[in-house]
Amino acid sequence: MNAEAALEHLRAYCRGMPPVAAMQVEVEGYADGVLRLAAPLAANVNDKGTAFGGSLTSLMTVAGWGRVTLALDMAGEAAEVYVADSSIRYLAPLRSDLHAEARLAAGESFEDFLSTLRQRGRARIQVEAVVRLPDGGAAATLSGRFVAIAKR
Repeated sequence: MNAEAALEHLRAYCRGMPPVAAMQVEVEGYADGVLRLAAPLAANVNDKGTAFGGSLTSLMTVAGWGRVTLALDMAGEAAEVYVADSSIRYLAPLRSDLHAEARLAAGESFEDFLSTLRQRGRARIQVEAVVRLPDGGAAATLSGRFVAIAKR
């Protein structure tokens, strides 16, 4: 599947997940190995007028999951993707819309991941995600291990 078709598939999938739809998540795009998602502050605000921590975590998790899912779709592989574990850091309050980016962690190889998936029927890969502040700094970060299990 080409990148644009894979992005449309990911957009449709996100709209079909009730929690993601409630957050009003939008798939902004994919370039240079980075998937970008956005969600409005108004749908993800806490009692302090800042982005709700659960929304930050959810958006980064969906971005990481989406990054792996998108790559599998573009490679023509049918697999279910799950988050196995993650570590979250909340660094600064966010008072604007949420913008997340997800990429493979340093040292990770999608080719190795794909090879393992094809050989063993399952594979795991480390992904890094961040929600940016308006000045470009990080409001929150996620380091997560995602697992793909081939559909047989």
